[in-house]
Amino acid sequence: FTKMGKRSRQRQKNQTAGRDSRDNDGWGAGYADIIKENKLFEHYYKELGLVPEGEFDLFMEAMREPLPATIRITGYKSHAKEILHCLKEKYFKDIQELEIDGQKIEAPQPLTWYPDDQAWHTNMSRKIIRKSPLLEKFHQFLVSETESGNISRQEAVSMIPPLLLKIEPHHKILDMCAAPGSKTAQLIEMLHSDMEVPFPEGFVIANDVDNKRCYLLVHQAKRLNSPCIMVVNHDASCIPTLNIDSDGKKDILFYDRILCDVPCSGDGTMRKNIDVWKKWTTSNSLHLHGLQLRIAVRGVEQLAVGGRMVYSTCSLNPIEDEAVIAALLEKSEGALELADGSADLPGLKWMPGVTSWKLMTKEGQWYSDWSEVPSSRHTQIRPTMFPPKDPEKLLGMHLERCMRILPHHQNTGGFFVAVLVKKAPMPWNKKYPKLRKDVSSNSAASTPAEVPHLSENAEGEAGAPGGKVSGEAEEAAPKGASLAQESTTKQDGVCGPPPMKKMKLFGYKEDPFVFLTEDDPVFTTIQSFYNLSPDFPKLNVLTRTHEGKKRHLYMVSKELRNVLLNNSERMKVINTGVKVWSRNSDGEEFGCAFRLAQEGIYTLQPYIHSRIIRVSVEDIKVLLTQENPFLSKLEEDAHSQAKKLGMGSIVLKYIPNPNNPAEPQCPIQLCGWRGKTSIRAFVPRNERFHYLRMLGVEVFRDKQGLGQKRSDGEKEGKQEVDEEDKMEKVAEEEGSAQNEAELDMENGDENGSSVPKSDIGNQETSS
Repeated sequence: FTKMGKRSRQRQKNQTAGRDSRDNDGWGAGYADIIKENKLFEHYYKELGLVPEGEFDLFMEAMREPLPATIRITGYKSHAKEILHCLKEKYFKDIQELEIDGQKIEAPQPLTWYPDDQAWHTNMSRKIIRKSPLLEKFHQFLVSETESGNISRQEAVSMIPPLLLKIEPHHKILDMCAAPGSKTAQLIEMLHSDMEVPFPEGFVIANDVDNKRCYLLVHQAKRLNSPCIMVVNHDASCIPTLNIDSDGKKDILFYDRILCDVPCSGDGTMRKNIDVWKKWTTSNSLHLHGLQLRIAVRGVEQLAVGGRMVYSTCSLNPIEDEAVIAALLEKSEGALELADGSADLPGLKWMPGVTSWKLMTKEGQWYSDWSEVPSSRHTQIRPTMFPPKDPEKLLGMHLERCMRILPHHQNTGGFFVAVLVKKAPMPWNKKYPKLRKDVSSNSAASTPAEVPHLSENAEGEAGAPGGKVSGEAEEAAPKGASLAQESTTKQDGVCGPPPMKKMKLFGYKEDPFVFLTEDDPVFTTIQSFYNLSPDFPKLNVLTRTHEGKKRHLYMVSKELRNVLLNNSERMKVINTGVKVWSRNSDGEEFGCAFRLAQEGIYTLQPYIHSRIIRVSVEDIKVLLTQENPFLSKLEEDAHSQAKKLGMGSIVLKYIPNPNNPAEPQCPIQLCGWRGKTSIRAFVPRNERFHYLRMLGVEVFRDKQGLGQKRSDGEKEGKQEVDEEDKMEKVAEEEGSAQNEAELDMENGDENGSSVPKSDIGNQETSS
């Protein structure tokens, strides 16, 4: 047992290595003392010839330059246009003529290949943005809007894979190695491209092997307030197959889109992960190749026929890139094909994939074919690391459709991406039912708990179209599942904890997810107080506690409810759903013990038909700048509406007037509280700032020194905490929220600002 424990810990470490690096937004780094030289690296990449003739010096020069800062505006909110307007008209204009430390600051430019001007880059490093008093307002804008979920600080190349997935709101999406989560956030945004639809049919299941890093995902997803995201914690190379109910029958869940952004050696991230310069060696990729291939195989097994999977790494090394894709295509026997993405991102410069490469050991020994590898090296070097020998087969693979992004072409990080389309079930899945008996007898490696499920499903689904037979065939088929050293296949193929552990699947400080029934007494007062519409989906409401009073009520989409109810035994869920109501004991005397929660207001509001006050721009300014204004401070219209309402939780709703373009042209909904003589908005500080900015109110006026900044923040924070106390008087949040709070603390850097989530991971993997 110790041996297995040790090995799975090592696997966990491998899966987290080098992945944060590419989501990290690359805003400078504090490693000035590291010398940016690595002779082996230069020798290796020169010899491989991946960089066009005559450009190698430019390539190396770019690698040594710090990465430009890039930001992406959250695309699905109707607020995106307003934020863009605010950025262009105010912040970008302020900074374009500046000179700092002798460096002229260039005006930020949109990334030409990102749709709708929603991603921007600038030549400022993160360090300059943080330290320069001249950029103080811009910095605080970035920090505050990032925390509110309205922008993401994300490296440019990291934005590519979600765009190539071509997501539509009905797609079921799996993000296999998701932490720290900026790509996951993009996927969620794409699902919600139409703000008018509170529950798109699709969903995102975001997985990570590392329990702690799953909370980074929770944090990222929480900023977007979506009922369509679930964070789970599994080893991606054997993530369990999930069941769903389909017309009353059990069916296997196949995903329409899969993002397979695997752990890698990260040599494309040298511009910001300065550590890689001294740690880089060719054996890194040799160690990761097997894991990358197993994760990719597990991905295509779970992909629906007709679905797309994007495989990506932030490594330039063919052993982690084309070699994995070629091995996958070969094993698929025609079931997979590489899609041509050349037209999908006009404006992006990339190099086509290569069809020949060789392999070098860290001692500098080259091998160009498996037959040359001495047997003493056979555990470290595998046949799948070499290009296919058969020229016709190689031609048919179209490896040139892979895309390699080189840093000097568009001033980015280095990156590799390939789009796979599934044409038919995987060959080992089709054959699976015939092998069923052998599997049961031979599979000491399969967990006893999983095997019965396997045979049941295979039996039941044998006639199903589209190869629904055997999403679970991975334990059975060494051919598909064991692509790395045979010596470790047994442990690596294990796809579920042994039965004893099974009971603990929902352990790990997580409370169970309990769905409410339609006749739950909680709904009686909620229904009448808020006048919920008859089509309100009560069955989608869940809580995180079996015993005692329900403290918070969350909502998920009906498709995620289906997944949760059918897989509680096989799936380790960290978090899901968006909070829509919180218990508030004070409210009981006014007719309802539950007040509305701001994060769920856009999901819930379409179903609420009372307790709504229409407000103007001026009303919102009053509500967001004064702590507890009298009702009489509101303009006449809102004042008379408020007078008609009894005390308790309310929705403050602003509807844009197209005839007045000077005002925000997107709807705004805020949670509030109607007191005896006063009214207040109940909105977290960052969102308060966000809405005020959209209304043209400057919220960072007199902030000079750091001390001053910190104390202002504390004043604001205190006000918010007081509000919490007055409004809620509830016990602490559940364990998951507590964990998040700890992470948030960790995310504050010495300036009291917020470090992008991936920086934490970086410290973990590179220290």
